Amino acid sequence: MIGAKMTDFTAARAHANIALIKYWGKRDASLILPTSESLSLTLDPLYTDTAVSFIDGTEDQFILDGAEQGGTPLERVRAFIGLFRQYMSKHGKAGSTAGSEASGRDCVSLYTRAVRVESHNHVPTAAGMASSASAFAALAWALRDLYGLHGISDRQLSTFARRGSGSALRSMFGGFVKWRYGTGDDDSYAVQVDDAQWDVGAVIIALSTKQKKTGSRSGMAHTVNTSAFYPLWREASEADLKLVEEGIRERDIDKIGKAMEANVMKFHAVMFAADPPLTYMTAESWKVIEHIWSLREQGIPCYFTMDAGPNVTVLCPRSYMDRIAADMRSAFPQAAVIPAASGPAPEDIPAYEWKGLYGK
Repeated sequence: MIGAKMTDFTAARAHANIALIKYWGKRDASLILPTSESLSLTLDPLYTDTAVSFIDGTEDQFILDGAEQGGTPLERVRAFIGLFRQYMSKHGKAGSTAGSEASGRDCVSLYTRAVRVESHNHVPTAAGMASSASAFAALAWALRDLYGLHGISDRQLSTFARRGSGSALRSMFGGFVKWRYGTGDDDSYAVQVDDAQWDVGAVIIALSTKQKKTGSRSGMAHTVNTSAFYPLWREASEADLKLVEEGIRERDIDKIGKAMEANVMKFHAVMFAADPPLTYMTAESWKVIEHIWSLREQGIPCYFTMDAGPNVTVLCPRSYMDRIAADMRSAFPQAAVIPAASGPAPEDIPAYEWKGLYGK
């Protein structure tokens, strides 16, 4: 049953995640269904705040960090809102189905009203740090409230988030989160594997916040279509995932880290083998990686991973985060070094709090 008490303004915060086992390839590009399962850790300090509200007129609006957006960014947001409109249309009279305050209204006018989306990104955009994950997770959470669709579970909502950005599905939960392969649209969803409320954390070494030359979507398609190593990558990733899940159950950082590191090396190797070759790594990335290996040789439990960008994330015990962060700041003074505990699931932002944060 659709709960359909609508409101004129809702806001949400969602956190970015770092994939320990990578998502790289779609078996269905329109539904964003993956070629293999992936697993991530939600990160507390990186997040997106998003507010949605009904507005007069017929055109949706998208404001990002104070600037009104057009072109592709607006079209992606508009298409995403369309998923919720389609859901309401398919399920009939959204208000009267739940017997709520919306009964008696013209249902069509409710789900066709223009929407204003205002987002504030506390994650560098398009730099390989999962900004789209937190962005679409926050938008999904806020739209569910705006349209009063409280009958949609968090798990089901993750399938909506997936349609905005694959990695957004994993930002719908806190801690360690797995993206299930599934058989289709309805059951390729996110599940929390572990809340990560133990001695596990991360340190982000942000070497660049500039927009990358090759976006994740085009880089992914190029790799799938041209890399001879890609079928091997899929097989190996399944084995890596099992080892990481074992490590999480056992709370064994070394087991998690070794499998994660093996996975990311293969992740970048499969891109090196594309035609023409593709890489998101830089010379500075390699210096950080070698430094992490040097720390490990000194007995410090730390392992690296990277998404599709030059920035490096260290997985380590939470009790070592500050020590590793201080070392990284000394070794790489040009980088932004961010200790990151495990982040939570998305959460509502009350209107008064939004006004205090953003003045509206």
